[in-house]
Amino acid sequence: MESGPAIFAGMVFALFGGALLLWTVVRVRIGEPVAQGVNQIASATLTAMVAVLALGLAAWCFAHV
Repeated sequence: MESGPAIFAGMVFALFGGALLLWTVVRVRIGEPVAQGVNQIASATLTAMVAVLALGLAAWCFAHV
């Protein structure tokens, strides 16, 4: 019965991390700021790190199913 919450959490982390990483890449490619009023390199780096962390958590959740 514990696999249901792990699958749900893994899907949430995977969708969030994938969408955030895709959004960050698109914003950087077209030259738009990732966060308003913040250094573009710093904000892109931070959001990419959060996206990779979310994808890592998704992989961890799926590994424990």
